[in-house]
Amino acid sequence: MRPDEYSRWVDPAPLEVERPRLPWWTMLPRKLLLAASPIILVAVVTTVMVLLARRVWRYPLSLIGASILAGLGIGYSWWAPVKLLTAVAVLCGLWLWQHPDSFNRTVLRQLRSEWRRAVVYAWPWRRVMLFTELTKRTGHGLHRVHYPRIRRVRADGWRDRVSVKLLHGQSAATYAAHADELANSFGSSSCRVRVARPRRIWLDLIHADPLAQPIAVPSLAEPGSGVDLARVIIGRTETGRPWVLRLLDRHILVAGVSDAGKSSVMWAVLRALAPWIRCGLVQVFGIDPKGGMELGRAPGLFQTLVYSNGTDAVELLEHVAILTRQRAEALRKQRTRKWSSGCGQPFVLLIIDELADVIAYQPDNTLRKRANAALQSILSQGRAPGVCVIGQLQDPRKQIIDCRHLFPIKIAMRLDEPEQVDMVLGDGVRERGATAHEISEDAPGVAWTKIDGLRDPHRARAFHTTDADLDELSAYIAAGRHDAPRPLTGKEAA
Repeated sequence: MRPDEYSRWVDPAPLEVERPRLPWWTMLPRKLLLAASPIILVAVVTTVMVLLARRVWRYPLSLIGASILAGLGIGYSWWAPVKLLTAVAVLCGLWLWQHPDSFNRTVLRQLRSEWRRAVVYAWPWRRVMLFTELTKRTGHGLHRVHYPRIRRVRADGWRDRVSVKLLHGQSAATYAAHADELANSFGSSSCRVRVARPRRIWLDLIHADPLAQPIAVPSLAEPGSGVDLARVIIGRTETGRPWVLRLLDRHILVAGVSDAGKSSVMWAVLRALAPWIRCGLVQVFGIDPKGGMELGRAPGLFQTLVYSNGTDAVELLEHVAILTRQRAEALRKQRTRKWSSGCGQPFVLLIIDELADVIAYQPDNTLRKRANAALQSILSQGRAPGVCVIGQLQDPRKQIIDCRHLFPIKIAMRLDEPEQVDMVLGDGVRERGATAHEISEDAPGVAWTKIDGLRDPHRARAFHTTDADLDELSAYIAAGRHDAPRPLTGKEAA
């Protein structure tokens, strides 16, 4: 070895570790530390008490239960906690046997939440935040790392809701951009980001699909039963609550590819309105450009039903537009601002299957312009006079339908492309979890719904209506009508 090699400096970095950083007050002179020791002692005790209180607040059942068992074991004997645990297990078993829903909601849900917070999230939390670059660095040399904090965890079985307090300089969009990384890190299938309040978000980490199985239709209501047009139940949301549509003062746009289950929304609405359709408090008009392949399955539900996208369909749209203006004039004379069930006029529901065939694919330019003018007149003026439009289409592009903004409720079923989700539900909704393009082909009727004025969409599934259910519904309506409706022909709509 040459002499100059002995003087070569060797980098000691492989042997170096980060030196511990002590609080600044430990560097004070001893006399000053002795004088300030009471204050330091109070601060240390307060910090420890706050830390213990936070742990008890986060894991109440685990820590309080363990403390009680330890106290019984030390104060009496170890048989005392064993007997207590046996008695608690017997009581819980009886509770679970007699009232499983309340037991799951009160006990199992809390235990599951504490377990998943401690094991699934709290343990790897800092490592995940560091690897997904959701931390902030400050100080000289950016050596101090700040981590977002978990506020609470609620385990619902099919998803975990994790409340996170954001760091300064972060937003919900910051976490939405890392949603896939967070989902993979915590072993979930997907992650959705919801805003709770400023600097507080919810991470919904999905583990299972509660809407995987079809939902059977409910029983038909008794004739003469009341119908709440502001709360029409058409299915169930993924949280287990009823899927409610508001028909009063609203129009509804349903978009989805073929076989996505768009008709399930329509049939669920008609089934919920059956008592009022039967007695004439609701009049339903329909346009089915496919020759009646869908709406023609139950023609008795409709006051007027057209089986094409030609002249008859346009005349029906113009008829409803004229009816809308007449009803608005009548309500104005009654000094009433909105339709109500006591105004003496029925609620009008217009259903258009394959909306694009009527307003975009019609080869006759004159008919297409008339159809668009009539439809936009109904959408812009029909909400207050008690006229609701349910439009269904497959292609949501703007050149197909440029009046999407006139539909306050938008429903996106299975779509082909991610960009179509924003076309239907609005810009930015896909980043908030509305992945309609990822709905399985084996789940017709599953949809994402966005209501104007509400930031977050929700996922739901409509009731599955079979041919037997349609036969039952048709018989129910026909039993209360003396004169069966017939399809529109000629100029009868005018």
